Amino acid sequence: MLLTGAEIVIECLKEQGVDTVFGYPGGAILNVYDELYKHSDEIRHVLTSHEQGASHAADGYARSTGKVGVCLATSGPGATNLVTGIATAYMDSVPVVAITCNVGVSLLGKDSFQEIDIAGITTPITKHNFIVKDVKDLAKTIRRAFKIARKGRPGPVLVDIPKDVTANKTEYKKEEVEIVPRFTKDITPESLETAAAMIKKSKRPYIFVGGGAVISEASGELAEFVRKVQAPVCDSLMGKGAFDGTDPLYTGMLGMHGTKTSNYGVSECDLLIAIGVRFSDRVLGNAKKFAKQAKILQLDIDPAEINKNIVVNASVIGDIKEILTRLNPMLEQMNHEEWISHIHEYQEKYPLSYPAEGLSGPYIIEETYRQTKGGAVMVTEVGQHQMWAAQYYKYSKPRTFLSSGGLGTMGYGLGAAIGAQVANPDKQVINIAGDGCFRMNMNEIATAVRQKLPLVEIIINNHVLGMVRQWQTLFYDKHYSATVLDDGVDFVKLAEAMGATGYRVTSREEFTQALEKALADPMPVVIDCIIDSDDKVWPMVAPGAAISEVFDNTDQK
Repeated sequence: MLLTGAEIVIECLKEQGVDTVFGYPGGAILNVYDELYKHSDEIRHVLTSHEQGASHAADGYARSTGKVGVCLATSGPGATNLVTGIATAYMDSVPVVAITCNVGVSLLGKDSFQEIDIAGITTPITKHNFIVKDVKDLAKTIRRAFKIARKGRPGPVLVDIPKDVTANKTEYKKEEVEIVPRFTKDITPESLETAAAMIKKSKRPYIFVGGGAVISEASGELAEFVRKVQAPVCDSLMGKGAFDGTDPLYTGMLGMHGTKTSNYGVSECDLLIAIGVRFSDRVLGNAKKFAKQAKILQLDIDPAEINKNIVVNASVIGDIKEILTRLNPMLEQMNHEEWISHIHEYQEKYPLSYPAEGLSGPYIIEETYRQTKGGAVMVTEVGQHQMWAAQYYKYSKPRTFLSSGGLGTMGYGLGAAIGAQVANPDKQVINIAGDGCFRMNMNEIATAVRQKLPLVEIIINNHVLGMVRQWQTLFYDKHYSATVLDDGVDFVKLAEAMGATGYRVTSREEFTQALEKALADPMPVVIDCIIDSDDKVWPMVAPGAAISEVFDNTDQK
């Protein structure tokens, strides 16, 4: 059948099973939006307040479901406003397809109005990108974009379409979506046998879990693996929920703001089994001193991650779920009771703690956990509140903690929460923000109201850029350069002005009551929680130090 390029875009989205897109229209993409209007009963369009919000919403949709998230933007500034969101998705391996439209083919390269080389700009932050100059190539390009976004290690793909291509016509024939198989070609018997031998020989194994285990949907296989090896488990920020955070073998996060138990345990283990992690600098601390007593076994889908940040002794390359499915039968039940007992002693000696009185970030997170019974989809911005949300909420299922780990994008959370809430209408979605992050994309409260979403925005408001101030306090002689935000902005009035309900709380009792009301409200609620400017995230590893040198406020005293 003969269709325009814009019609082909919509038909391809339907073909791929896309039910929701996030975006913002403009002149160059008008043909696509006109077709979207005609198919509004099949594809929901969420109009965000800013294109960056659309990119983060597509990311949150993807992280919370495992499906490909889709965002749309027009040419020029519309397209460049997607860049931060695309980079965020790239760093955390999130499958997103960004569709932008550009000026006509004859106007490309002439500094035309709202023209930008968005393909060139996004080349370093996408798995692949395309500019489609012939309508005959459009359908196969969109199909290929979705396949690339899902295949192997997922990631964002951009498709840029000149406006005249969206108007031109060509023959279109519907195709079945190509099944993308799990990446298994590099899983060799030899690598599995080496891994099994290392595990069987170990007396003090430790399992370190990352985002790859979440992406691979490997929670069941991981739980079986942990039981067989009988090893303690720590995770990265991106690995939250891959292993049950309420399990006795779970010891908390590893690295800069990891628990003392995890940092000491990994420093003492004789085998570190790294599953779907990329050994970020925030995990390693001083790489030369990391896990010096251990051999390291790395399981990962991306061969580029092997020996990139840390030299390992052995590796298995492939999809995590498939690796564990093959590795588990090769292992017999192991017994490391003495080692586990040693780790439990660390847990008893060095629990996470915070002041027993007063409103604080950790209390807010723990009370949120209590009221939601651990069942919420928790989204965060970036900073102290992000670390508290990782430390004090117990994640028992994957895809329930959404956060910008690799890029550390302030302003990510609210857009991502919108995407997650749209994708999961029957779940409670909560975004944990700092006041600095909330300022970045607070305009998306208007989007949440317009979409009638029951999400809760909790602002942990210390009137400063908290994490930067913490570093200034500890390492910069308290030179609080450009980090004080005490300028009288009223977040409650702001929420109300955009149509949401707002509460301001200064005590534990007030927060408990406000959260109860918020969780029962079918519309967006903003809770402005006033805490002390000098509250800190503990424990901490100083930059350049080994993770075994982790300290907290008691050590300072």
